[in-house]
Amino acid sequence: MSVAFTKEESAETASETLLPDRPISPHPNLVTEAGLLALQEQLAEARKAYEAAQAIEDVNEKRRQSAVPLRDARYLTERLRTAQLMPDPASTDLVVFGSTVTFSRADGRVQTYRIVGEDEADPKAGTISYVSPVARSLMGKGGRRRRRFRRAGDRDFVDCVAARRARRGLRGKGRSRQGPSDSPKA
Repeated sequence: MSVAFTKEESAETASETLLPDRPISPHPNLVTEAGLLALQEQLAEARKAYEAAQAIEDVNEKRRQSAVPLRDARYLTERLRTAQLMPDPASTDLVVFGSTVTFSRADGRVQTYRIVGEDEADPKAGTISYVSPVARSLMGKGGRRRRRFRRAGDRDFVDCVAARRARRGLRGKGRSRQGPSDSPKA
């Protein structure tokens, strides 16, 4: 029988299925209550996928199918180990981690985002990471103050319109309202 048709476990085959670890952020791993629960759920899903892959009889296919869940489980375990659960904001006087902020941009767009941890940030769903340029420019500020920050080589202005505490149990929904120049004509 030709070697081409045999199933052999080799170091080369094994190295093809080992994925590099996902990079861990150098920033503190701040999380909201919802973010902590999401990390726990993702870890449970990764473990379940890994266990399902271990049931595959073909050794090479087992390695291929278990590579991603194994890598994700390592990442999520580390993120849970280093997670720092942050309390909900006690006041709306200052923009802090967990605040929901409405702001307007120089081009007239009005946007609302909740400031959350890196792993739970999803701008399309209305959440941004506390280490993002927009969040960093707003955190620690209060009221209607104009804040300037650089973005992709040009200047953009952010006017903080409102800060409020997040509602319990609700994840931020990305909202971008039309500015005065974008409003439809009646």
